[in-house]
Amino acid sequence: METLSLNLNERYSYADYLNWFDKKRRELIDGFANLMSAPLRKHQKISMQISMEISYYLKHKKCEIYSAPFDVRLPKNGETEDDKIYNVVQPDIVVVCDPKKLDRRGCVGAPDLIVEILSPSTSKRDLKDKYFLYEESGVTEYWVAYPEMSSIHVFMLNKNNKYEQKAIYVQDDKISPSMFPDLKIDINEIFS
Repeated sequence: METLSLNLNERYSYADYLNWFDKKRRELIDGFANLMSAPLRKHQKISMQISMEISYYLKHKKCEIYSAPFDVRLPKNGETEDDKIYNVVQPDIVVVCDPKKLDRRGCVGAPDLIVEILSPSTSKRDLKDKYFLYEESGVTEYWVAYPEMSSIHVFMLNKNNKYEQKAIYVQDDKISPSMFPDLKIDINEIFS
């Protein structure tokens, strides 16, 4: 099978994305490819800790949790055909409560919760490009974890579908996804 050569200045769709067979991880934001590298060990440890806490809580509930690499396709204007989707991201952690959004390749549409863990190579993308993409796509809750500061910033969509910062959680705090207020995750354990 022929592989598509990648030009970082060219716009691609999810149909193009599916034809890249070189095993490199990528995301598409507005059709432009961003190469991804393996995260640092600390990043992975934080991701695993958050995932384990949420996963245990979700046992026997309808919502599902996934961790990267997991494709989240964020179509615009209801266009769900592969050649019309230009936003494909691989968030660190995703919670999806609507099973109709899940298919064999991942998620199509806005997850209920996305967690991104900042690293030097992705911070601009996570804090700017993905922030606005997630807001525009209707991701209800967006967590940004700052490993070096041992903190998590939580953004929630308001009634105007714009993100507002709900809170900043630091050492000794307990964080809860808005949809699961009885789940209390200890910040100290996440960043231990």
